Amino acid sequence: MSNYIHVPPGSPEVPKLDITVSEREGPGYRQGALQLLHRLRPHWRPEEVTLQLFTDGITNKLIGCYVGDITDDVVLVRIYGNKTELLVDRDEEVKSFRVLQAHGCAPQLYCTFNNGLCYEFMQGEALDPEHVCNPDIFRLIARQLAKIHTIHAHNGWIPKSNLWLKMGKYFSLIPTEFADEGVNKRFLSDIPSPQVLQEEMAWMKERLSNLGSPVVLCHNDLLCKNIIYNKKRGDVQFIDYEYSGYNYLAYDIGNHFNEFAGVNEVDYSLYPNRKLQEQWLRSYLEAYKEYKGFGTEVSEKEVEVLYVQVNQFALASHFFWGLWALIQAKYSTIDFDFLGYAIVRFNQYFKMKLEVVTLTLPE
Repeated sequence: MSNYIHVPPGSPEVPKLDITVSEREGPGYRQGALQLLHRLRPHWRPEEVTLQLFTDGITNKLIGCYVGDITDDVVLVRIYGNKTELLVDRDEEVKSFRVLQAHGCAPQLYCTFNNGLCYEFMQGEALDPEHVCNPDIFRLIARQLAKIHTIHAHNGWIPKSNLWLKMGKYFSLIPTEFADEGVNKRFLSDIPSPQVLQEEMAWMKERLSNLGSPVVLCHNDLLCKNIIYNKKRGDVQFIDYEYSGYNYLAYDIGNHFNEFAGVNEVDYSLYPNRKLQEQWLRSYLEAYKEYKGFGTEVSEKEVEVLYVQVNQFALASHFFWGLWALIQAKYSTIDFDFLGYAIVRFNQYFKMKLEVVTLTLPE
């Protein structure tokens, strides 16, 4: 969802290393990681390097590499998941990373390699659904998101969202059948037909494009585990910029609210209620105006407008990740029930549509 992203002059270049790291655990994957570390941390002795696999990601595999204690210098090696180039524009991801790094919103990007990238480990705690509804933490999240949304990275162009283009691309990539008979039966019975999906995309584009939500630089994947909370410093940072780019401001927030439900055991009763949303949106708008230099006074009407926009754009987020999960169900080697996840997202899309379609913008 980028196309318009312009890396600021003077940003450090990111070396591209001709190294491939095996996706499979074992000697090959250690060997690849050590080749990278030979370039990035030449003073580390290979026999002293510890590799720790982080298992939270469902797009890629992530390895933490360190010598001695994990609280010291840690290099993260992210290995792209199988066929994820269908889902993610890797050049745009690196641009987003560099832009966010230039504005103090991302860790240091050390290098890219043939099938991944290496970056600085951020000390802190990756959040869970119970954290993101805590007012002390959600105010930090709202503020950090407002900071990203006010970054000017488009070099004079008036940015447009390519949410609908990307959704259309994903739609063209979804499988029509699965080789496994049981999986195929579940797919055909529980996933809406291509015709229904196309009709819903057309309806959403017409409805949501006219809500007046500004197009800004967005994270687009603000799930709980992509938020790192540093209690000592009292701040949050966001990680993983694969889906970052210019998009509707309300989509980014609606997508985050959907993620209150979690990923592994999705529970939409955790979707934030109106009172929590209004507090969150007020914190966000105060910070957004402050970063824009407009003062910090926020009216009830401004909160109400954003509430309507966000809850309707949350539909597009369910739909987007439903399509994404269908593609992952076909290609991913990660042990996760992607088809089940797609079913959950589409079911919630239709359930939520009935609830939010009645919301109207205040006069």
